[in-house]
Amino acid sequence: MPFFVIDEQPEKSIFDGKTTIRTIHGEKVMMSFVNLQPHGVVAEHSHPHEQMGMVLAGTFELTIDGESRQIKAGDAYLIPSNVKHSARAFDEPAIALDIFSPPREDYKA
Repeated sequence: MPFFVIDEQPEKSIFDGKTTIRTIHGEKVMMSFVNLQPHGVVAEHSHPHEQMGMVLAGTFELTIDGESRQIKAGDAYLIPSNVKHSARAFDEPAIALDIFSPPREDYKA
């Protein structure tokens, strides 16, 4: 299927319950729309997938390989394979688009 409606995709809660994702994927790439509620946390983790992302709305702190930055709408990032990373939202919600290659099996609906 070449077209998707993101809001019609199943929503999955990850990590602390204040963070949800909706994903779409092809054979070799996956997009994950991440909704961080206020004070939502994505615990430190790593995975073999290469990950790039962009903040679509709001602001949150992203830590990649021990380096932390406050990032805002329009900022983009790269997380290489197997590198530890985490995120935490502030007082307002935030939305990010994460792109994975290859697709994450654990995120498929």
